[in-house]
Amino acid sequence: MANFFPRWTNLLPLKIAVCLIFIVLGLTAAFSYYATPKAQRVGYQPDQPIAYDHDLHANQLGIDCRYCHSSVDKSASAGVPTANTCWNCHQHVQKDNPKLEPLRRAADKNYEKYDGKPIKWVRVHKLPDYAYFSHQAHVGRGVSCKSCHGEVHKMRKVHHAKSLSMAFCLECHREPEKHLRPLEQVYNLDYDVVDYLKAKPELAKEIGYVVGDSSSEAQAKLGKRLKENWDIHPKESCTTCHR
Repeated sequence: MANFFPRWTNLLPLKIAVCLIFIVLGLTAAFSYYATPKAQRVGYQPDQPIAYDHDLHANQLGIDCRYCHSSVDKSASAGVPTANTCWNCHQHVQKDNPKLEPLRRAADKNYEKYDGKPIKWVRVHKLPDYAYFSHQAHVGRGVSCKSCHGEVHKMRKVHHAKSLSMAFCLECHREPEKHLRPLEQVYNLDYDVVDYLKAKPELAKEIGYVVGDSSSEAQAKLGKRLKENWDIHPKESCTTCHR
């Protein structure tokens, strides 16, 4: 019987099977890697030109987040403080500390090594270019810095605390009430929802909070009220973040 197909087609099924195996293995390896903390930058803690201590400034001295990150409630980016912002205080405090030499070069016009060049801070938190995130939209609706950055106010050296992955974001978008807090408490990184409700007995009664409720129970009740008051309906479509 005559062959209708050339001989090389005899090996075609085997070649297709081998290609499919390599594709499956490649995709499995890729997804496995990108699900790891390393790929999500969790734990990333680079050295900075100046060893800035958030625990000292934000926690112990109580400096508001917005003093340094002045655009956090006004734009998509939180902003990095200019050397002049730091110099406003440090021209009076520890001016001659050798650790602040890069600051003096950037901001102290009376310093012999002054060059006026910006301090080259190393970026810690970085989303992919294809993902859009607005700080203004989130802090303006009761999402605290702590929800995404962890206890950054207690970090002597800032590190990447949470994954900021798509799954991380979607978890919050699906249940925003777990993260919402009153606007006046957004920048209070020591905020405790139970203590807050105990100080607001009328509000506590309205939302059904009772003494003995756990923090998660109290948060669920208050978060639900805030979500209703602000008419929050986070989108979950791809185009919300991928523009």
